[in-house]
Amino acid sequence: MHVAHATVDQTSVEHRDRVVIRFAGDSGDGMQLAGNRFTDASAAFGNDLATLPVFPAEIRAPAGTLAGVSSFQVQIADWDILTPGDKPDVLVAMNPAALMAHVDDLEPNGLLIVNPEAFDERNLAKAGYETNPLEDNSLSGYRVHTVPMDTLTKEAVKDTGVTGRAVLRSKNFVALGLLLWLFNRDVSVTEAWVKKKFGSNEVVVKANIAALKAGYNFGITTESFQSQIEVEPATLPPGTYTNVNGNVSLAW
Repeated sequence: MHVAHATVDQTSVEHRDRVVIRFAGDSGDGMQLAGNRFTDASAAFGNDLATLPVFPAEIRAPAGTLAGVSSFQVQIADWDILTPGDKPDVLVAMNPAALMAHVDDLEPNGLLIVNPEAFDERNLAKAGYETNPLEDNSLSGYRVHTVPMDTLTKEAVKDTGVTGRAVLRSKNFVALGLLLWLFNRDVSVTEAWVKKKFGSNEVVVKANIAALKAGYNFGITTESFQSQIEVEPATLPPGTYTNVNGNVSLAW
């Protein structure tokens, strides 16, 4: 059995041989996109990886409810892995429902990143919370980091031309940018994808890249995180490697 291990050196970098990361939020929060972009950045870095996207079973479930939670899990490693992992070491929860649905899976002392601005009375009630878990000490077994994603997004995109509800659609890129910083990933890989994917809409390109950089810069400037996490590139036999899902592999 391959046992995961971790050490922290004097440069505040936590070295690990594998990490399981899970993004969770409403089906409209863009967790699949964030997870896929993080996966591609990790593949470009050279990690071996396996993913597990999970979509809500209910069609058009009400926002903020457990039935509407979507998640994306990826395991990255410096060795040949075969599964997306069991329990996440890092959980990104965009709202109370995502936290309620997934926090029990998080490893003890795991890294929990939450958007506190989503934890209002209405969203807490929808998720089944009687008290705010960010305030009642129920998360004391985890390393909790509150990241004001709404505020960061609004500030980042204010000069890009987006208006109305579209302002917060880039919130997933704030979360993604923070994770790219946390794992020392190259932002340019994601920037290039954004330009290619949304190239026909310059406003969307500007907003998403601005939000991405806001999340990355938050990681640099905040004193909340004690260290970054580094998973070295995997040592694998020479060859051409492609990141594909099950449907694509069957089609081949």
